[in-house]
Amino acid sequence: MASPLRSLSAPTLLSLAIAIGLGGCAGLPDQRLANEALKRGDTATAEQNYRQLADLGYSDAQVGLADIQVGTRDPELIKQAEATYRAAAETSPRAQSRLGKLLAVKPNSTEAEQREAEGLLKKAFANGETGTLIPLAMLYLQYPHTFPNVNAQQKINEWRASGYPEAGLAQVLLYRTQGTYDQHLGEVESICKQALRANDVCYMELATVYQKRGEADKQAALLEQMQSGYSMGSVPAMRVDTVARVLADSTIGKPDEKTAQQLLEKVAPGYPASWVSLAQLLYDYPELGDVDKMMEYLDNGRAADQPRAELLLGKLYYEGKLVLPDAKKAEEHLLKAAPTQISAHYYLGQLYRRGYLGHPDAQKAVDELLTSARGGQNSADFALAQLFSQGKGIKPDPVNAWVFGQLAQTQGTPQAADLAQQLNDQLPPEKRAQAQSLLQREQQVRGTTAQNALALQTLQEEKDGEDAPL
Repeated sequence: MASPLRSLSAPTLLSLAIAIGLGGCAGLPDQRLANEALKRGDTATAEQNYRQLADLGYSDAQVGLADIQVGTRDPELIKQAEATYRAAAETSPRAQSRLGKLLAVKPNSTEAEQREAEGLLKKAFANGETGTLIPLAMLYLQYPHTFPNVNAQQKINEWRASGYPEAGLAQVLLYRTQGTYDQHLGEVESICKQALRANDVCYMELATVYQKRGEADKQAALLEQMQSGYSMGSVPAMRVDTVARVLADSTIGKPDEKTAQQLLEKVAPGYPASWVSLAQLLYDYPELGDVDKMMEYLDNGRAADQPRAELLLGKLYYEGKLVLPDAKKAEEHLLKAAPTQISAHYYLGQLYRRGYLGHPDAQKAVDELLTSARGGQNSADFALAQLFSQGKGIKPDPVNAWVFGQLAQTQGTPQAADLAQQLNDQLPPEKRAQAQSLLQREQQVRGTTAQNALALQTLQEEKDGEDAPL
């Protein structure tokens, strides 16, 4: 297949050359402008410029456009992105890399797709594409049955021995995936100190390490270095946002919400996603601001088409703690958030289960809660167990109730142990084998789904500016 640029006519090539050469001029598509817009979270400007260049056949712009589609996490847009990557992969090493990364985290992928991902990632690595070893490691971790002769830890050891910079971050990923991160904080610190200049994701990792250890002096020095890098343009606003969220996360260590607020206020004007992070911060720490300020932040986020803003606003109207409860408004905002925000399905499920819209809708509740549970929302299993055991608007089902009760108990959901014991006592002995079988099947589905979600999140966190979102 001929290069997309070679297939263009001479006048079109001239127009394209002018467009690229005069980057920033009004009305002309600009690859540099698109890349910079994407770095600061302005996907609308990035998409406009990428699309114009993509329509001219410029493969890098086609890839950039597909990157934005993947970043939405909308399943339909991700399908379109895969088709775009596949079309461009015949001539573009960058597209090969993107397609390999996407296939590596594709839910319910076939063995053929998994092997295709490995081949594409290896080829992209050989062609000098960065960011390929981490998804390759993730592929080996997720699908040992497809690669029975590959030991992920041994492979990472080989990469590290060969001196590949990405190999250390692949090791950090393995610790996160295996749940052994806290046991290797010293090694994570050592790896990320060495990789900090080349991989800004290490600011987030180091902030996490220092937060877990309560090392305030090291944390302060890291933040000073990061802010200096942000001022000089070497650290993207997205990374400042993720570090701020680490500081505000009470599950990681003693939170430093005031510093988080200062960081977010600095980047929000140029990075719309941080408006939502600020609103979430005020939701978690009301002493930092009032409801009017929170709603102002959310309005800014919604104006920039941030799905997280719709999610938080829907949650506010659902709970009715800080604003007057309004089930209709809650549903409206949650439906807007649902394509990309898994928690939206949980709140929608609860709206339908509890009949907040006028009457219970059990089938809608089951659909939404199951989507949420399989996406990693722990409390959704508890709600499903209640739904199937209580039978409000649905015939009681002791088998399904027992399955979801067991899953809720495994996840440590509050009050789940008592409910699981109650459901276990109610399960007829002749139904126990069926229930065990259903539980095993659901656990298998959950394992693949959870790993894919972690993989996609990790790959997006490992990105750097121009290479967003994979």
